[in-house]
Amino acid sequence: MTDSQSISLPDFTGVRVLVAGDAMLDRYLWGEVSRISPEAPVPVVRVLRSTVSLGGACNVAANLAGLGAGAVALSACGEDESGRLLAERLKAAGITARLAASAGRPTTTKTRVMGASQQLLRLDEEVAGSFGPELEGSLLALFEAELAGLHAVILSDYGKGLFAGDLAPAMIEHCRAANLPVFVDPKGLDFERYRGATCVTPNEAEFRAVAGGPVRDEAELAERAYGLVDRFDISALLVTRGARGMSLFSAGAEPVHIPTQAMEVFDVSGAGDTVIATLAAGVAAGFDLAAAARLANVAAGIAVGKLGTQPVTRFELSEVLRRRQIGPAHKVRPLAEARAAVNAWRAKGERVVFTNGCFDLLHVGHVKLLHEAARLGDKLVVGLNSDASVIRLKGPERPIIPEAERAALLAALECVDLVVIFTEDTPRELISALLPDVLVKGGDYSRETVVGHELVEAAGGRVALIPLEAGKSTSNLIAKLKAGLPAEK
Repeated sequence: MTDSQSISLPDFTGVRVLVAGDAMLDRYLWGEVSRISPEAPVPVVRVLRSTVSLGGACNVAANLAGLGAGAVALSACGEDESGRLLAERLKAAGITARLAASAGRPTTTKTRVMGASQQLLRLDEEVAGSFGPELEGSLLALFEAELAGLHAVILSDYGKGLFAGDLAPAMIEHCRAANLPVFVDPKGLDFERYRGATCVTPNEAEFRAVAGGPVRDEAELAERAYGLVDRFDISALLVTRGARGMSLFSAGAEPVHIPTQAMEVFDVSGAGDTVIATLAAGVAAGFDLAAAARLANVAAGIAVGKLGTQPVTRFELSEVLRRRQIGPAHKVRPLAEARAAVNAWRAKGERVVFTNGCFDLLHVGHVKLLHEAARLGDKLVVGLNSDASVIRLKGPERPIIPEAERAALLAALECVDLVVIFTEDTPRELISALLPDVLVKGGDYSRETVVGHELVEAAGGRVALIPLEAGKSTSNLIAKLKAGLPAEK
């Protein structure tokens, strides 16, 4: 394997992974900025909404749950409102929470003020430092109780104190005795506490700090990486290198350099959580480290394209892999997969637009209608009549273009997000299954004659009629071709 085109997506449903580490709650205040304060040279943010999400080790667990794996979050939190919210969010995400209460110490909470999709300020509520031997003992007991049902363990060290004592070495020792792979997202210079781990995943800055400063070239990078592998009895080191991708150094093996995927970066917060969650889940599901690292690299590309701390889901990962394997053809889906895609879009608050037709001899009128339809929402689904359906509707001489090619042409249009071929004479069953927010047809229809309008409107959607391009139709094109006339006149 050399790139994401040869990566498959394993079934994570039978995998159970425990994440131990520093729990955090991420709050976001989303607003708009239109002026500078008269009191000081700072922007005034008019707050429009606020959100709360899982952060730190809990975001790692959320990524595991998003992939479809069983996730256990083991940590400590304060006896406060943030701790209560943290437990609620873990339960809502389907994550098993094993939280020990830390009296007199707040739940680590980061509040980010967002204006115009940019982070303007971050407020941290936390107390760093060791939690003490009593709480560490409680956490170790909870850890031991979970071991029998696990396939992998992740230690997510954010430097807030959970691993300031002897908890990490004790957990790694238990994992080695149970033959469980243990993955570490490190913090700080003390890698001794991670001795014996299966894989440690520092970013480039963390690696340089531990390995002795900047490296001159790839050879020196490898030399220092293998030095750390030997010194701390680590099976492998995965260095995440930002724009340069990732480099995997496994004991007794050649380096594996994984180039970054082309991506638009909105926010790198939480990308490391996505990497280690996908890496551990991949190995637990049967991948070797190199294959799991490649999968994690793709997942990281999705994570940095999101604003705020958001886990990567199995659906998103599957979509990216499918798109890179087969190009625009990934948009052509059977009904069951189309329904899953629409549900995933709706879960993110996106509006779904639907239109349908034969789209035989795709022409400028079709393209204009599709572009106008796409502007009415966030995602455009096109229902396409099958060949058999077109024959019944148009006669034995149609379609001119077979359904697979018509679907491929539609999928190649950037404004089209999904193509579903239906075999019935009308798309009523398809509309009933997807229930789009906006149902679009050409201006030659009235609202009452649009198939499925009552279904969409009953579900709170609406019908939109788009004026047709005068004189542009497949029938006209065919007539001109038969008459030997140029198609454009």
